[in-house]
Amino acid sequence: MTAMLDTVLVALILSNFVLLGSSRLSSCIRTAALQGIMAGLLPLATAGAGLSLRIVALGLAVVALKGFVFPHLLNRALRESATSREVQPFVGYTPSLLAGLLALAASFWLDGRLALPTHSASSILVPVSFSLMFTGIFLLVARRTAVNQVLGYIVLENGIYAFSLAVVRDIPFLVELGVLMDMFVAVFVMGIAIYRINSEFDHIDSDRLSTLKG
Repeated sequence: MTAMLDTVLVALILSNFVLLGSSRLSSCIRTAALQGIMAGLLPLATAGAGLSLRIVALGLAVVALKGFVFPHLLNRALRESATSREVQPFVGYTPSLLAGLLALAASFWLDGRLALPTHSASSILVPVSFSLMFTGIFLLVARRTAVNQVLGYIVLENGIYAFSLAVVRDIPFLVELGVLMDMFVAVFVMGIAIYRINSEFDHIDSDRLSTLKG
């Protein structure tokens, strides 16, 4: 299981850099879908000999929602908006990749500074979860289009989810499903918001929403 877990964690890190460096929104959605599938595999990879029906059900629920349902909703919103690229992000793509590298280094530094329990399966699970959280927050504030901001929210939640597996390890099943349902509602509502933004402004740049005030 250690080799599987390390492979999943490396895939999560690489997916962060693809999201930070890609301007094509469809590519970003596919990458976020792959990251969601990897996140769904995390409880299976960390369970080891303690694999149970509850853990398998949780993994399948995460894979289904983050790997297929959320990307489907975002792709549909993207098609309706007729938008293919993030043209002018608040932070360019090369600086974004550099920020991702700094975030990854800061994640390992922060893990060394905090007195957190080390996961028996992998010592890099906590740093990777920090990296996901930092990347999600960065996408939320550094991108203009609502689609990328939704992806930032999903990546941030992936990081929180990975961190909970590393530190708490035994979250009640109903709590886990509740968080997933909250995410489903949030992504569904944002899909409607993206459609409304496009109808009003003929694009999906969220920074124009301030013009609706007053």
